[in-house]
Amino acid sequence: MKMNIKIEYSCPSDIPASLPREAIVVIQTALREDIGDGDVTSNSIIPRDAGVKADLITKQDGIIAGLDVFESTCRMVDDRIRFSPLVQEGENVTDRQLLGTLEGPARGILTAERTALNFLGRMSGIATLTNKFVQTVASTGTIILDTRKTAPGLRQLDKLAVVRGGGQNHRIGLYDMILIKDNHIDFAGSLVEAVRRARAARKGLPIEVETRSLEDVQEALDLGVERILLDNMNLETMRKAVKMNASLPEGNRVKLEASGNVNLLTVRAIAETGVDFISIGALTHSAVVFDVSLDVKNST
Repeated sequence: MKMNIKIEYSCPSDIPASLPREAIVVIQTALREDIGDGDVTSNSIIPRDAGVKADLITKQDGIIAGLDVFESTCRMVDDRIRFSPLVQEGENVTDRQLLGTLEGPARGILTAERTALNFLGRMSGIATLTNKFVQTVASTGTIILDTRKTAPGLRQLDKLAVVRGGGQNHRIGLYDMILIKDNHIDFAGSLVEAVRRARAARKGLPIEVETRSLEDVQEALDLGVERILLDNMNLETMRKAVKMNASLPEGNRVKLEASGNVNLLTVRAIAETGVDFISIGALTHSAVVFDVSLDVKNST
């Protein structure tokens, strides 16, 4: 199926400062995908000069995230659209709560509606799930991290949603941190050689090593890497790894990250082993889209 993507969507000069500039390209791509060379339905039925007001309403409890993305999406379609938020980004909201109001050209609002709501629903779903994990490990000192298991093309927004839900970002991509996994170790011949090559090639980048046994952990500790990933270890093994790290002089200790098959029923016990981080792919690959809708109230 051929998709017409001739139309370009410009970025309003007063785009919210909270929105990363990299996200602009994501929004523009999504609008071209949905609208092509025009909304044939709205443009056929609605008069060009018609105005409309609409309420943005939740249909469930949770954490709202992406209000700035929602607004920017609408205003890239028509910069005369005005959004007045009534809640703060990252706020806990309840079912049927009014989040804000839109006002402006009817064609523009109806054309932007689905793409804007798609972004808001996905980001709020990720933030809501992230916040559940964060609250579950509260008081342990363990930080909840995301992974690279994001929707292709949406990583900037997926990871932004994690932060707004109270989590933190792991590496953004393959370029900003070295994470040595078992396949890398196999190619290098040993963990020691893999770390040596990584350090020689990219000096200054933090190095994390994936480990699957306490022997691997000890080897990584001896190498003085910045972080050790405890991959699919049971609780007792993780506790032993934490003790091994704690036995070192304070300046030689590294950060420990647990990962693998983490869910809301297991995450508290994992945090209580004393690990510094828990990375969870489900934050971005399994979050349920948050239910939010746009209710047209009246025309102007």
